Amino acid sequence: MKLEKRLLQQTRNVRVYLAITIGLGLLMGLLIIGQSYFLSQVIANIFLAEQGLAQVEGLLQILLLIIIARALLNFWSEVSANQAAGQVKTHLRERLFSHLQALGPSYTRGERSGELSHTVTGGVEALDAYFSQYLPQLFLTVFVPLIIVIAVFTADFLSGLILLLTAPILPLFMILIGQAAEALNKKQWRSLSQMSAHFLDVLQGLTILKLFGRSQVQRTTIAKVSERFRQTTLGVLRVAFLSALVLEMGATLSVAVIAVEIGLRLLYSQISFQSAFFVLLLAPEFYLPLRLFGTKFHAGMSATAASQRIFEILERPLPATSQADITDSPPLLSLGTIRFNQVCYGYSDNGENVRPALNGVSFEIQPGQKVALVGPSGAGKSTIAHLLLRFIEATQGEISVDGTPLQNFAAQGWRKQIAWVPQNPYLFSGTIAENIRLGEPNATLAEVIQAAQEAQAHEFIETLPQGYETAIGERGARLSGGQAQRLSLARAFLKNAPLLVLDEATSNLDPENEALVLEATARLVQNRTVLIIAHRLYTVYQADQIVVLEAGRVVAIGTHQALLQKEGIYRELVQAYDGGLV
Repeated sequence: MKLEKRLLQQTRNVRVYLAITIGLGLLMGLLIIGQSYFLSQVIANIFLAEQGLAQVEGLLQILLLIIIARALLNFWSEVSANQAAGQVKTHLRERLFSHLQALGPSYTRGERSGELSHTVTGGVEALDAYFSQYLPQLFLTVFVPLIIVIAVFTADFLSGLILLLTAPILPLFMILIGQAAEALNKKQWRSLSQMSAHFLDVLQGLTILKLFGRSQVQRTTIAKVSERFRQTTLGVLRVAFLSALVLEMGATLSVAVIAVEIGLRLLYSQISFQSAFFVLLLAPEFYLPLRLFGTKFHAGMSATAASQRIFEILERPLPATSQADITDSPPLLSLGTIRFNQVCYGYSDNGENVRPALNGVSFEIQPGQKVALVGPSGAGKSTIAHLLLRFIEATQGEISVDGTPLQNFAAQGWRKQIAWVPQNPYLFSGTIAENIRLGEPNATLAEVIQAAQEAQAHEFIETLPQGYETAIGERGARLSGGQAQRLSLARAFLKNAPLLVLDEATSNLDPENEALVLEATARLVQNRTVLIIAHRLYTVYQADQIVVLEAGRVVAIGTHQALLQKEGIYRELVQAYDGGLV
């Protein structure tokens, strides 16, 4: 019931279209009554009054107009209903995508990409039948039979009474069957989401599966997942066919009762032929909305099942939002001292099972300074970078820029001051120029080329079939790791931001590409404030300041030479790995 209420709330901006759809449906109900009345008049006049075609020509013309009007009303009703559903889906998909963006990488990394993608696309699309068919039919099922039974009462009281007594039978059957259908639809939707997520995982990891000889095993797994979904779908279809059978049988028996009652009374001249025929024509039309609602009912159940996951995402609490993100905050004119003061952060799952990541971290980054974060895996290096990028917000403590809390600046405005070069850059399906322009969407081709030259990427780009217009495929499938990393550096050169967050860019490269990336990186860090997340110790030896982390705490701060003179984890790391992977 709660889901139904939330789905109805999505119709706020399309109520006019829904009102038009329902209004046209009611007009079609009135036309059905008129059609039945004039048809009964024509039959009575021809067979009982022995009138000719010329005498009933006017009635036949009216009948033709009614039929044409019904066809037109039905067409415009569907257009209006589809317009309402389309706008709701567009609005909901935009909200869902915006909410996922606001939740940020800290949320999406913990979810399965295939399942999220299926929810945004297939999940929202599953709501179409709810808004275009189920919801309008729900109102028509209430009002159209009411209009028809009033018309029947005016023609024959006893027949109207029988319609009233038999009407609740069909909704009762739908309620009983609907309880089973709802559970099956939710199970089917969960199975479909799991299957989508598994398919995407397998596609993305196909190379690894083949290298380790596990692709055949995944074929078996996919077959099992598909079979589970097939069985669930067949269960839903069984219930759907059963409900259709019950509704058709109930409607047929009810119409049969009306027909027998009318036939007996007509036999004993207790009702006129025209009235009897009029009631007999309207009886199936009285039950038709109920039968149609039965067929739309399962579409409504499917939409309800799909909406559950959609609203779970939409109701997921956003990271703490600063007032600057809501109001117009003053722009950051210059990048001053960045200070972490007793910053704490813990990862949690819906507020439970909090896993501390940072505990009272304090250090400074002076303008133009190169600061390196060093520590074992899980020490909190990436968490600090995500806090600085405003993907997450500190639970305690404060991050400030020249004494002003970072929360006083809008997140989007602050991120304009930062260029980020990740360890594994993501390249989108598109051209090389489009991927570099992520750093500055309005950049000219000349500026893109200059950025590529500074990143040591221009030469290999020129060797490609279409140069900067070469499509590189999803995740840069047609490029090597070194080439992808140089495109990521080109983005940073093009953005030309005063603060650079550099996640070790050479950790997975061969010596040749590593030398090119190091040369480009050395050029990039000049005259900038730089935060380096170090994976190889030799890359931080020239840093102005090294912050050593362990278990979410700062255990030492200093230069390479100063830290080597002290006993501690940094000295142990240097001695143990001697420039190897940390």
